[in-house]
Amino acid sequence: MSLKIAIHGKPFTGETKSLMEDLWADIQAKNCQITLSDIFKAHLLEHSFDVEQIPAYSSSTGPHQVDMAWSIGGDGTLLETLTHIGDKMIPILGINTGRLGFLATISPQEVSQALDFLIEGNYRVEERGLVEVKTEVDLFENKSFGLNEVGIMKTDTSSMIVIKAYVDGNYLNSYWADGLIVSTATGSTGYSLSVGGPLVMPTSDIFIIAPMSPHNLNVRPLVVSSDTHLRFEVSSRSQNFLISIDSRSKVVDSQFSIEVQKAPFPARLIKIPGDDFLQTLRNKLNWGLDARN
Repeated sequence: MSLKIAIHGKPFTGETKSLMEDLWADIQAKNCQITLSDIFKAHLLEHSFDVEQIPAYSSSTGPHQVDMAWSIGGDGTLLETLTHIGDKMIPILGINTGRLGFLATISPQEVSQALDFLIEGNYRVEERGLVEVKTEVDLFENKSFGLNEVGIMKTDTSSMIVIKAYVDGNYLNSYWADGLIVSTATGSTGYSLSVGGPLVMPTSDIFIIAPMSPHNLNVRPLVVSSDTHLRFEVSSRSQNFLISIDSRSKVVDSQFSIEVQKAPFPARLIKIPGDDFLQTLRNKLNWGLDARN
């Protein structure tokens, strides 16, 4: 079977070009039908890759009629690839060309074996819940969804902000803080973890509401069902604040009311044999290692 694969990748340097050349040779050796993102194709051409005849898809509208999408880079590249896919529900494989990631877990050396697994159909697709933001203005150009988290935070130079939070219409709390993160289960290993949020198995159906540097230290992260409808009202002395979805952010006026809920479609991540979240967790967080040795 000839797989139809859409590929998006992170820009690479001359130092890592040989790694990309080996990876590209592996892909072409399996006789797959490739479509490149317009951004990645332009970058490959700049580095003298022979991809002129390979079709490209628009990163704004995404690929069509493909079996799967590949993200070559790190976790950030996979999040970017997801914005290309949107609600098309195309499964994504994350190939990591840097340090081990929580989302992009396949090393370049494993690509040849991974392709064999994919051609044989020896893989599973894991669905991950997405978080969606709704505001009065379309800030994120119809891409108001994220796999990791939504952040509401102060701008760099402003003082702390006040975020009044409601859960299913009921008042929860007024957070005096540098910001607030609403994380998915997948995002529990991301920004949420750095502000003291809990680790959660990534297929769990929850949101984590975690304050950033709260003024009151008794305010702790809260776990709620992902079916919960959240609403936030923000006030700031500087009259503006940031809304971020994964790695994308916008500065907005403090009059905005922000609604956060589960997106109507999931992300679909490809998992090949041996790709295990618990092992990744141990490797990334150095669990079980004795610093005295």
